[in-house]
Amino acid sequence: MNLINFIKREFEGWGKYERFVFPAVIMFVLITALSMRDNPVAIVSAVCGISYTILAGKGKISCYYIGLCGTMCYAYLSFVNGLWGNLALYALYYFPMQILGIFRWRKHLKTDKQEIVKTQLSVKDRFFYAFLTLLASLVLAYVLKFTGDSSPVIDAITTVFSVTGLLLTVKRCIEQWHVWLVVNGLSAVMWLNLVLHGSKTLATFMMWSVYFVLAIYFLIVWQKDLKK
Repeated sequence: MNLINFIKREFEGWGKYERFVFPAVIMFVLITALSMRDNPVAIVSAVCGISYTILAGKGKISCYYIGLCGTMCYAYLSFVNGLWGNLALYALYYFPMQILGIFRWRKHLKTDKQEIVKTQLSVKDRFFYAFLTLLASLVLAYVLKFTGDSSPVIDAITTVFSVTGLLLTVKRCIEQWHVWLVVNGLSAVMWLNLVLHGSKTLATFMMWSVYFVLAIYFLIVWQKDLKK
């Protein structure tokens, strides 16, 4: 498949409102961030991140190609702002998982269109993931307090929950959206606090806020798809 055909197939199955609203949201974040003279890396990170979430929600494998760029940018921002948990998460986990996601999703594309087959966890697996995620969050929060982390509790929760969320994303599970609701909401609060204290990362705050809304939207969409 050549590049043009690949791009065309990536936009198959989009609703008429999605074709308008999703690009409009990205443009709004971009224009607002530019007008506020935000950090250029934060702007690129936000555009890539929102694009990644939209494409992942639509079940499009191209989300991982854009996600690789967004991951590198966000890791840099975490380093600059002293968020060591997020830095380790994106540099050591997100980056290789993005590559793994490409190969895993290729094996589970629908035959009629270039979109993944969605799944859900059993009740037993849900309790298993929930217990490990909460336990790991408590342990990491305790560790980050001794590293000089600027926001140890929220950083720990968003870091550990993100590990679980991306794992469930690669596994194509609907439960990922429940996890992302927690991650996105707390991350928005964390970056808003940094913006209020002078950090030039308004685009990053807007990115997480948009993530939160998208998580709600795609949770509803995936529920409808699984019912079919």
